[in-house]
Amino acid sequence: MGKDYPAKSFKSGNSVAMRMPVALGVEPDREWCVHREDDGRIVIVPKPQVAQKIDLTGIWGACPGLKPLASEDRVIETRELDWEGKLLKRG
Repeated sequence: MGKDYPAKSFKSGNSVAMRMPVALGVEPDREWCVHREDDGRIVIVPKPQVAQKIDLTGIWGACPGLKPLASEDRVIETRELDWEGKLLKRG
């Protein structure tokens, strides 16, 4: 079993809050699911983090001439890279 840490509850507005010791490794700004069992124990489990999506509704239609690329336009031509800088014009 793990180590016990002292914590004290306090009133915050119309809610009751509890400060969690840093040693527990609780991440700030994370959502948690709190469950009270029949014997009075309180179980706190982190909610799974959902990947955020980018909202493009504000820019949709901003470029009316823009069209999706056709599959033949998605071909990337390979080229030799000049890692030593031999092709740079110096003078």
